[in-house]
Amino acid sequence: MGSLHAVYLAKRGVNVEVYERRPDMRNTEMSAGRSINLAISHRGLKALDRVGLKEKVLEMVIPMPGRMIHDLEGNTNFQPYGKEGQQINSVSRGGLNVLLMTEAEKAGVKIHFSQRCTAMNLDAGEATFKDEVSGETNTVLANHIYGTDGAFSEVRHNLMMTERFNYSQEYLKHGYKELSIPPAEDGGFRLDKNALHIWPRGGYMVIALPNLDGSFTVSLFLSFEGKQAFENLNTEKEVVDFFNEVFPDIVPHMPTLVDDFFANPTSSLVTVRCFPWRHKDKALIFGDASHAIVPFYGQGMVSGFEDCYVFDQLADELWDDKEELFKQFEESRRPDADAIADLALRNFIEMRDSVANPKFLLRKKIEKAINAKHPEKWVPLYSMVTFSELRYSEALARGKEQDKIMEEILSWDGIEENWEQADVFDRIEQLALTHSSIG
Repeated sequence: MGSLHAVYLAKRGVNVEVYERRPDMRNTEMSAGRSINLAISHRGLKALDRVGLKEKVLEMVIPMPGRMIHDLEGNTNFQPYGKEGQQINSVSRGGLNVLLMTEAEKAGVKIHFSQRCTAMNLDAGEATFKDEVSGETNTVLANHIYGTDGAFSEVRHNLMMTERFNYSQEYLKHGYKELSIPPAEDGGFRLDKNALHIWPRGGYMVIALPNLDGSFTVSLFLSFEGKQAFENLNTEKEVVDFFNEVFPDIVPHMPTLVDDFFANPTSSLVTVRCFPWRHKDKALIFGDASHAIVPFYGQGMVSGFEDCYVFDQLADELWDDKEELFKQFEESRRPDADAIADLALRNFIEMRDSVANPKFLLRKKIEKAINAKHPEKWVPLYSMVTFSELRYSEALARGKEQDKIMEEILSWDGIEENWEQADVFDRIEQLALTHSSIG
């Protein structure tokens, strides 16, 4: 998201220089193994549209209007994410980064690659970088430092040295490993390309997102320790036996399963919360640097893009007072950052466990029916988060209230067989619309 924020700033006439630790991926082969595909949805597209990049990104995506659930027997069940026309979009992380870097340079941004930050003086607006290729060291001055440097941010590390800075990080007991499904022999897709594929197994899962070349990027989410865990997958036989036992229908589509498994790293999943996000009017952190989340709502990048959008909106009024701009930005975004972190953790449980649960599926049917009759009064949580501009914090609050209402409805005797009957559905509507705060 650093390149997108740079575009925003450049369009305001700022002389922007970006210092990037990695080499220019346009000139080097991108390494595999750590790049869970990105899903971009309404909020992210809105942020891109504000600087004229939405249509260029849409040329790179594959629409996914729903999730395809794969059970142990190989049966599939397609679950739409929302109404007709509502979809999330699979996009290559590397391809998107390349586009945004190129567009930033077109806007006048200077990008310095292979630069590792070794020291920083926030009060002076000073940062020192070591060139990873030449070994040379260079100290630069800036009026304002924007840290968009990820979950292990160097800018945030320096903020942690300031007074009254709060910080927490929490790792899941699960990690992930990237695998792949290549294109079919005819160059097509081996699975339905217009779906996010999930193999939920209760406590762990595999997901697969489509790529434009016909391949799928596959991610295995599994505990580090335990009975079904990465610690027990140490040999080719153990890996093959595990996949044949719990993901049998995917194995024929993964000819490089073993090679991918042992070549690619097992990576961790962390949630980062911190505050404040600024130092006076000198430094401000964005995106993962200020609120890293786990990837299970498809909102990690999207929330970072929305950071850019919200900052730019506030800048319309506060551009000449950077300290007040930074202050209002962090105060307005913090509740939403905390909310989407909670929502992402919640959706991990839904994806790995609930999507195959009959009660969960019944709830989805009932909510869809309520929403169809009362679209302004009852909106499912996923739609509020993914297809609306409602603040994450408000969506989470409304979602919790809906949970209570639906829990009561699902406790009614015979609800599974009778919910569509007129008298029963009248009771559902009365409870849902009387006690919900959505309206």
